[in-house]
Amino acid sequence: MPEDRQPLKLLFLSTPVGPLGSGLGGGVELTLINLCQELQSRGHHLAVVAPTGSTLGKIPVIEIAGEWQPTAHTQGRETPITMPGNAVLANMCEYARRVQSDYALIINFAYDWLPFYLTPFFQGTPLAHFVSMGSLSEAMDVIIGQVAEQFPRRIGVYTHTQAATFPFPQHCRVLGSAVDLSLYDYCDEPGPWTVWMGRISPEKGLEDAVAAAQLSGIPLKILGKLEDAAYWQTILDTYPEAPIEYLGFLPTQALQAIVRQCRALIMTPRWVEAFGNVAIEALACGVPIISYARGGPTEIIQAGKTGWLVQPDSIEGLVSALSQLDKLDRRACRQQAETEYSLAALGDRFEQWFSELLSISA
Repeated sequence: MPEDRQPLKLLFLSTPVGPLGSGLGGGVELTLINLCQELQSRGHHLAVVAPTGSTLGKIPVIEIAGEWQPTAHTQGRETPITMPGNAVLANMCEYARRVQSDYALIINFAYDWLPFYLTPFFQGTPLAHFVSMGSLSEAMDVIIGQVAEQFPRRIGVYTHTQAATFPFPQHCRVLGSAVDLSLYDYCDEPGPWTVWMGRISPEKGLEDAVAAAQLSGIPLKILGKLEDAAYWQTILDTYPEAPIEYLGFLPTQALQAIVRQCRALIMTPRWVEAFGNVAIEALACGVPIISYARGGPTEIIQAGKTGWLVQPDSIEGLVSALSQLDKLDRRACRQQAETEYSLAALGDRFEQWFSELLSISA
């Protein structure tokens, strides 16, 4: 941290869809823990408000009881805003309101209507928002847009591609993501496998990666939270001969031990992926990426160098890219992760954002 910059006391509101560490929050969980670790190492004082049962390493967690919020990606664009009777999200917001004067900034990581609606009611301390997904519902677009118009610079996002899904991209601050590179080991000589990582849910398009494995004969390891059991069973029934192996939802050390041995990461998003933390986890291990040219991966992959971007929803494109993996340099993958996706780079971007937020509210 620069000598002229004072440590900040920060309060983060986590996703209310489940406890941190459960995998239910998707990529935002990884972003949150990496950001917290980096900011703490820079001398900032922070706490995270999260559902009961959450764990975040050495980062202080204020556990809040209540019913979890439905996940946004499972709702339709016209789905009305709903909240459980004893909503953990409401309880988290109420806690933040009570203690706001103790903090310089409050940053909300929940992709939910209530924190955005409450933004004007936080009078003592600025409430800003890191938006972890692209446009998914009309109601969310409206409320985020109102905050963006009324409170310039308080909306942070992962990528330009994500911001472009909203009607107000000019008001979004692009902050990216990062991984702790020390936790990922580079591997120069992989085995015969490819890997797919993510929540096993329809918007992630796992069935296309499985179909490509069956057509190419290249074995596929699958890692991630089994969120939709019926969807997973349909994949198994549709592709009974596919050379696949499901290994579950694993912590970082166990995950990277598998990923680094793979020839490539396959990404098959059906939706506009806001970022794709799994992509930079793969790069950190020296693993190239094959992805549909849709969403965040288009801003991460250096086509022809650290991966291949193929036509969205084209299984044939995936198979063709698999045949060209030998043209990619695994050292370039690790180098890109070190240059663009280090914790230091992430910390710099967020500190600059915090500085701007405080200068506006002063």
